[in-house]
Amino acid sequence: MMKLKEIKHLQFEKKWMFTLAIGSIISLFLFATCFNLGTVSSLHKFNPFFPIFNARIVSNQTDERNVEFSPPPSRPTVPRFAYLVSGSKGDLNKLWRTVKALYHPWNYYVLHLDLESPIEERMELASRVENDPVFVSVGNVYVVPKANMVTYTGPTMVANTLHACAILLKRFKDWDWFINLSASDYPLVTQDDLLFTFRDLKRDLNFIEHTSNLGWKANKRAMPLMVDPGLYQNTKSNVFWVQRRRALPTAFKLFTGSAWMILSRSFVEYCIWGWDNLPRTLLMYYTNFVSSPEGYFQTVICNTPEFIPTVVNHDMHFISWDNPPKQHPHVLTINDTDKMIASKAAFARKFKQDTLVLDRIDRELLHRKNGSFTPGGWCKGDPSCTKVGKPTRVKPGPGAKRLSRLIGKLLEQPKFSESQCQ
Repeated sequence: MMKLKEIKHLQFEKKWMFTLAIGSIISLFLFATCFNLGTVSSLHKFNPFFPIFNARIVSNQTDERNVEFSPPPSRPTVPRFAYLVSGSKGDLNKLWRTVKALYHPWNYYVLHLDLESPIEERMELASRVENDPVFVSVGNVYVVPKANMVTYTGPTMVANTLHACAILLKRFKDWDWFINLSASDYPLVTQDDLLFTFRDLKRDLNFIEHTSNLGWKANKRAMPLMVDPGLYQNTKSNVFWVQRRRALPTAFKLFTGSAWMILSRSFVEYCIWGWDNLPRTLLMYYTNFVSSPEGYFQTVICNTPEFIPTVVNHDMHFISWDNPPKQHPHVLTINDTDKMIASKAAFARKFKQDTLVLDRIDRELLHRKNGSFTPGGWCKGDPSCTKVGKPTRVKPGPGAKRLSRLIGKLLEQPKFSESQCQ
């Protein structure tokens, strides 16, 4: 026979179970009411901790009630470019002229004078940026405060480029393409021309000259082993050679091309984050590769299947080379102006400081006067471009027509597909 204490305990359990049952019925009733009143949509919006639950709610609503959700906000029609403009000892004024010619308030700029530059030059560059009223008002020009040692033919140049990419990804969230230039580069079109031409392009395109036909580079660059002193010294010197040679790799296919490129944000993010480890593996391989800036990005993109369809085999530059090419291209003069224009390219290199050909480009192609900014739809103030108007107001000129014809030809099928990573 059950004791009185046990009977009371059993009665308490029955009351507890009855209360739980009533609570469950009420909860189910309220949950059903939520579906009828559309409250679940609100729960979906404010319940990020249960993504699976949210996904099921969306699925049920779409199937049963045929509810249409608003698409995510569209990206701005006018794209944004993120620039790295770099230089070395004695390049201060040359770099400054290039930046002024390239400037647009809608874009972003990282400026870098390497560690070989005297501290006075680096401080002067920072001072000029801090004291320019347009740069200060917009806040889109960043000077790298801790200079890197960069060897032109070594992996330190790749490391410097990746450093700039990381800075741009961290500081500026909404750019579309990355462009690397040196103080010896100069634009052949206005930024309005460039923005206008690129606004209708797919934002995943990568303009990167490349080929898998290494030719003489296989023996002279891929197989020798070299060491870049810039990795461990504070003074600049040329790369030096290790006696032993190596075979060409079989785990991945080597590509080579131009060190200058226009890369999509998605590909830049892949190079920085390297979620399948290929960018890091190739970075280690190219540590001992001669002229690694001419092969690293090409080899990464052409060994990654998802990016191969995005590759446009052109660097958007006019460069005059010897045949076969030497280490450095020809220095361009005023006699090369017609060839530069006929190339329809966006940029050219390489130039000496304050040469007559730059004056002609300023006057005839950029309409830039007295060292001011290149005029565009954003310019306001008196004199012009001393104040910023609407940054997305774009006024394309003849340069946009030239550049559009070049890109249109590059994207023509089947040539476009046939030129990708071959």
